[in-house]
Amino acid sequence: MSEKGCCDSVGQCFFDYYTSKILVIRSKKVGTLNRFTQALVIAYVIGYVCVLKKGYQDTDTVLSSVTTKVKGIALTNTTELGERIWDVADYIIPPQEDGSFFVLTNMIITPNQTQSKCAENPTPASKCTSHRDCKRGFNDARGDGVRTGRCVNYNITTKTCEVLSWCPLEKIVEPPNPPLLADAENFTVLIKNNIRYPKFNFNKRNILPNINSSYLTQCVFSRKTDSDCPIFRLKDIVREADEDFQTMAVHGGVMGVQIRWDCDLDMPQSWCIPRYTFRRLDNKDPENNVAPGYNFRFAKYYKNTDGTETRTLIKGYGIRFDVMVFGQAGKFNVVPTLLNIGAGLALLGLVNVICDWIVLTFMKRKQHYREQKYTYVDDFGLLSNEEG
Repeated sequence: MSEKGCCDSVGQCFFDYYTSKILVIRSKKVGTLNRFTQALVIAYVIGYVCVLKKGYQDTDTVLSSVTTKVKGIALTNTTELGERIWDVADYIIPPQEDGSFFVLTNMIITPNQTQSKCAENPTPASKCTSHRDCKRGFNDARGDGVRTGRCVNYNITTKTCEVLSWCPLEKIVEPPNPPLLADAENFTVLIKNNIRYPKFNFNKRNILPNINSSYLTQCVFSRKTDSDCPIFRLKDIVREADEDFQTMAVHGGVMGVQIRWDCDLDMPQSWCIPRYTFRRLDNKDPENNVAPGYNFRFAKYYKNTDGTETRTLIKGYGIRFDVMVFGQAGKFNVVPTLLNIGAGLALLGLVNVICDWIVLTFMKRKQHYREQKYTYVDDFGLLSNEEG
C-alpha cells in the first residue's frame, strides 16, 4: 500500500498544472512598496541603462595610428664639445617610433675614445694587488672590456685590472644639474592621430576640419584657448601632469599622452572630437629611487687622417613620450534596444515576486493571504486551500 501511495503522489505532482491567480490586496503599505520598487526599476532602466550607458546603441572600439614631428633648437656650451647647436636630428632618437618619441634633455659626454688599453673603473671585482688577480681574456659582462692579465695603477692609491676597451673609459659621474638641454622645454611636437570605427565605417583625425594651414603654423595647445590645436609644448605636457620639466629633465622619465575618442554617432560628426590628458608613467617613489629616470648610450664615430677610429660616447638622459589612444563609439541599433527593454520588463516582473514574498512572509495576515493566493482544484471540483 505504501508503494502504491507513493506512486500516486508522484503521479499527482507530475500531472499538476499551475496557473496564475490575481489577488488584489488593498493595503497602503503593500501598494507603496510595490510602486516604489517599480519606480526604482523604471529609473534604473531609463536613467542608467538607456541615458547614461546608452543601452540602445551598438558599440565599437577605436582603431588608431599616430605619427609625431618635433621641432626646436637648443644651444649648449660644454668643455667636451664647446659651443654647439642641437636640432631635431641631434636630440630626437630614433627619428621615428611607433606612437612615441624620445627627446634628449641631458647627457654625460666622454670624447675621443679609441680602441686601446687602460685601467678598469674601480669596483670590488676589478680591484687588484698583483697580476695574478687579473685573469687574461676574462670578460666581465658588467665590466668595461677584455682583461689583458695585468694589474695597473688606476690612480695613486688604487690598482685595477687592465682591459682592452674604448679608452678613456666612460665617466662615472652624476648627470649635470641643471640639465644641458634645458631649452628642450620649449620644443613643440605635432601629434597626428587618425582613428577609425570599422563597424560604422567612420573615420576622423585630430586635425579637425576647422583647422587650416595658417592656424596650424602658429597655434599651441591650450586647455582654455586652443583646445583643438594638435601642437603641444613639452613644458605644458609635463606641467599638466603636475611635474616640473627641469627637474624631470635631469635624469629623464616617461610621460603618457592620452587621446580619448568617445563618439556618439547618433549626434553630428562635429561633436566627435579628441580629449587630451597627460600623466607621468615612470616610477618616482622617493623610497624606491634605484635607477631613476630614462637613459641609454649611443656614440658618434669618426676616422682621423691617419686612419685611427675614434668616437664620442654619450650617455643620454631624456623624456620618452608615449601617445596612447582610447575610445568607443556608439550608434542606435534595434537589437540592443530590444534586449535592454526586455531586461527592463523582466525586472518589473520580478517586482511582483518580491512583493508576494514580503506579503506572504512578513505581513500580519500572511496566513489569510496565503489561503487566498493558492486554491487547489481537481477533476472533481474545488478542494480545500490547505490541501496539496
